[in-house]
Order: sequence, then C-alpha cells, then structure tokens
Amino acid sequence: MFERISVSRAAEIIEKEEGLVVDVRDPNTFAQGHIKGAIRLDNQNLAEFLDAADKSKPLVVVCYHGNASQGAADVLNQQGFARSYSMDGGMCEWVLTKEVVVE
Repeated sequence: MFERISVSRAAEIIEKEEGLVVDVRDPNTFAQGHIKGAIRLDNQNLAEFLDAADKSKPLVVVCYHGNASQGAADVLNQQGFARSYSMDGGMCEWVLTKEVVVE
C-alpha cells in the first residue's frame, strides 16, 4: 500500500533517505521544471524503469496536484517497491517552498 505524504515529508525522504523521485506529468511540463533527480515516467519507459530501479529505496511519485500520483504510487507499490509515496499537492505545492530544476 502506498502512503500519501506532504511536500516537506517528501523532501525529507528524497534528501535524507536517498528516495527515488518519479514524475508522471507530461514531457513539456516536466521540461519546464521538476524536482532535482526526478525521472519522468510514462507507459513508454515503465518496464525499463522497473528493471533498473532499486526497489529497496523509498519511491516518491509526483504529478500536478497529487491526484494522478496516487494511482501511480499504488501501481508501483504492487511492482515490488518496499515503500511508495504520493506527494499531496503535487508540483503545484512543491514550487511554493522547494527548488525546481530546469534541464
């Protein structure tokens, strides 16, 4: 089962526990800004991600507002991640308090 967490808890997991971050937003929005180290995940690269990911690390899933990330976190949890989280408020909330990277 995935867990819903706040932006501050997500930042803690990412920074202190070396959590993986997956972003399920569209490519253009992701390119405009995302969490440092985030991997944009969609159906095209899901299998590759699942093969390569360290499933023992915590996984933080982000989207626009924290809705789509819940379904994605649940699916990823079922794929063997020990801990998966959906970030409440999504990137709309993250940009209010945290750094956004444009690459």
